[in-house]
Amino acid sequence: MKIAILGTRGIPNNYGGFEQCAEYLSVGLVKKGHEVTIYSPVFHPYKEANYKGVKIIRKSSPQHIFGQSASNFIYDYLCLKDAAKQDFDIILELGLITSSLSIIFCRKRGKVIVTNLDGLEWKRKKWNKIVQKVTKTLEKYGIKYSDYLIADNIGVWQYIHNEYNRESEFIAYGAVVVKKPSVSCLSDYGLNADNYLLSIARLEPENNLEMMFDAYLKSGIKTPYFVVGQHLTSYGDFLKDKYRDKGIIFLGGIFNKVDLDNIRYYSTCYLHGHSVGGTNPALLEAMAAQTFIFAHDNKFNKSVVINNAFYFDSASKLADLLKDKEIIKNKNAFIKNNLIRIDEVYRWSIVVNQYESYFKRILDNK
Repeated sequence: MKIAILGTRGIPNNYGGFEQCAEYLSVGLVKKGHEVTIYSPVFHPYKEANYKGVKIIRKSSPQHIFGQSASNFIYDYLCLKDAAKQDFDIILELGLITSSLSIIFCRKRGKVIVTNLDGLEWKRKKWNKIVQKVTKTLEKYGIKYSDYLIADNIGVWQYIHNEYNRESEFIAYGAVVVKKPSVSCLSDYGLNADNYLLSIARLEPENNLEMMFDAYLKSGIKTPYFVVGQHLTSYGDFLKDKYRDKGIIFLGGIFNKVDLDNIRYYSTCYLHGHSVGGTNPALLEAMAAQTFIFAHDNKFNKSVVINNAFYFDSASKLADLLKDKEIIKNKNAFIKNNLIRIDEVYRWSIVVNQYESYFKRILDNK
C-alpha cells in the first residue's frame, strides 16, 4: 500500500501525541513493506528527505503571520491538496478540526480519506463559547465528509456513534517498552527517588492542573510536586504566578524518553488530569513506566486504566486520596495489572497491525 499521513508537525517527534503516533506508525508500516509518506511543516528541525524509510514532504505553515491555530488550517489544506494529486491508496488525517475544511472543500480526486478524530476539541476550556460552537460545527462536517473514521478510545468511539450515527474503527494508541530504570538522571532535575509527585501534561485548562495543584495544597503533604510540560505560555505564566513558592516545581518540557521514563518510575504517584477525550499518550507511558496513577474521573481515562487507578473529580477528592496512607497497599497490584494491559492492548506492534488490517479492509471494500 501507498499511505500518506497528514495532520502532524512532522517526524521525528518533538512536539506531542499525534507526532509520536505518526512516527511509530509510519516506521512500523514501512517495516511491513508499505510505502509511507509523512507531510511535515518546513520549520521542523529534521531536514532529511527520509526518516527510517519514511518519505517526508514539506509544506509551508504561515504561523509567523497568522499564529498557530489559524495557520494549521492553511497548512492542512496545502498538505491534502498535494496528497490528492499523488497516487496514494490511503490518506490518513491525524486530527479532525483543522483538517475538516480541507476534507470538505479540497478536490480529493477519488482518494480515500481516513480520519483519526482524536479528542473532543470543542470541549476545551480554553475556548470561549463562540469558538466552541464553531469547533463543534467543524467536527460535525469533518466527520460527515471523511470516508472512514478511527477512534483511539472507546469513549470517542461511543461518542461518534451516539452523536453522529456513524461507525468508526477503534484502534488504540501505542506505548513503547520501557528500559530498566535507573536513578542516575534524577539529580539533573532536582529529584529524589520515591519522594515527589509528578504530572506530565501540556499546561492547558482542560488538563485540570489547577484542580490538582489546589488538591496538593489542600492535602498539606510536604512531598514536592514536579510538573513536566512547556510552561512558557500565558497560561503557564498564570499558573507559575498563582502557585509560586508553594512546593510546585515547573521543569518545562523534557523530550528525552529514557529520562522521562525514569522520572515516572521513581515518582511517589502520578497525577493525570486530562479530561477532553482520546487515549492520552502520557497516561499510557505512565502505565508502561510502572507509576502509581491518580487520574481524573472521566470515561476516556477509565476506558484505558479501568480499575487500576484512583480517580478524582474535585480538589477535595484528590486531597483526600493524597492524605490516605492506606491506599499505598494497592500500588503493586495496580502497576502489575497496568503492565499486562499495556502488553495486551497498547503496544505499537499491535497498533501497527491493526492499522494495516483496517487499511486493507478499506481497499478491499473499495
